[in-house]
Amino acid sequence: MSKPTPTILWLRRDLRLSDHDALRAAVRRGGPVIPVYVRDAALDDLGAAPKWRMGLGIEAMAEALERKGSGLILRSGRALEVLRDLVKETGAGAVFWSRLYDPAAIERDKAVKAGLKEDGIEAESFAGHLLFEPWTVETKDGGYYKVYSPMWRNVKDREVPPAEPAPSHIPAPESWPESETLEDWHLGAAMNRGADVCRPYQRVGEEAAHGRLGWFIGHSIEDYREARDKPAVDGTSGMSENLTYGEISPRQCWHAGMRARHEGHKGAEHWLKELVWREFAYHLLYHTPRIATRNWREEWDDFPWKDDERAAEIKAWKQGRTGVPFVDAAMREMYVTGKMHNRSRMVVASYLTKHLMTHWKVGMHWFDDCLTDWDPASNAMGWQWVAGSGPDAAPYFRVFNPETQLDKFDPGHDYPKRWIAEGQDEPGQDALAYFDAIPRSWSMSPDDTYPETPVVGLKKGRERALGAYEDRKG
Repeated sequence: MSKPTPTILWLRRDLRLSDHDALRAAVRRGGPVIPVYVRDAALDDLGAAPKWRMGLGIEAMAEALERKGSGLILRSGRALEVLRDLVKETGAGAVFWSRLYDPAAIERDKAVKAGLKEDGIEAESFAGHLLFEPWTVETKDGGYYKVYSPMWRNVKDREVPPAEPAPSHIPAPESWPESETLEDWHLGAAMNRGADVCRPYQRVGEEAAHGRLGWFIGHSIEDYREARDKPAVDGTSGMSENLTYGEISPRQCWHAGMRARHEGHKGAEHWLKELVWREFAYHLLYHTPRIATRNWREEWDDFPWKDDERAAEIKAWKQGRTGVPFVDAAMREMYVTGKMHNRSRMVVASYLTKHLMTHWKVGMHWFDDCLTDWDPASNAMGWQWVAGSGPDAAPYFRVFNPETQLDKFDPGHDYPKRWIAEGQDEPGQDALAYFDAIPRSWSMSPDDTYPETPVVGLKKGRERALGAYEDRKG
């Protein structure tokens, strides 16, 4: 009998060895497995922070594969052309990968599958980025869910397949094809000096992801429902970073949460709901891809949002210099850590889209560039949810007041003290780190005077937003 031909494992946002359906299928098929990461437009089009963070994840995945006696090939170019070249070089008979659900990925992957099959190559995609494939969750009428709560009720008792362990062995080819180097890709170039500031806050790779999950389940999930809203408290799981790069699977998170719920931890069900909120975002992105680029509710197309990014108000928002401490602390947290507390995300998005009357796409694109836990579905839906133009949205007349929000969720105002240096006699290292992370062209210093008044007052901004909403209705 002839030996099985090699299988190319095309990696994307599935940078792990355990609970990896495509990897397990490649090993089961027999023959050598050749993992590859392709630098194509999907990677090149990422913003500065997520592109840099993806590079860290690729590096960690390469090291994990090497520990298994395998390796990772790096190639640049259009995905179909690169995979065809590797098939010719290696004699591979199959290419396997994990599915993604954003419009660009779907279009690319369809073309890859069609092209490879046309060449007589086995081409197959596998689940792994979501708990439930978007086409498997339907309303009673057979459509997709436009509101979160009924979707949660639909899926909360569904059976989720168990998470599978990593293969004990990944067969390697007798000789490896040539590979580019991660250093030559310069994925962190746009981060400049900010990379060194941001790096200590990242938890990179599969081992770190499981350590983070274990700590959360063991120490924080009990109080999650209340603590998750407190920006000065380490009360969230932080798993968004690892989920977006596939360093842990949603099934692994789900089963950990279910075990905690069965053990009586009162915060567990609320955390499971947040995992399904992520699913909801992806299901909407799959069924209504316009959510990533246009108002999901088309009746908002004529709303008078501003989008001049040169405006002083928008510049102040980006720089964390609005004069609204909750907003500014949140923006600075993002520049230093690459992440932002969820309550803070809602507050800064509300201030931009309502008090500043600025289009949600301006904020979404800024987050695209600055978040190391950037996720195409969650970012798009989150911004539209706050702006009022999205599904299951916060009504436009619900305007978050940053002052009352801060008093409610951080009564000691520890959050601004941690992140805003100006005006403090002895600011902490996190507040000072902000000035090392930002572009030098901003010419900002901890010795600057913090703005005495907001760029747009809270009362004035709220009244202006509500007036525009009433005019729109009329």
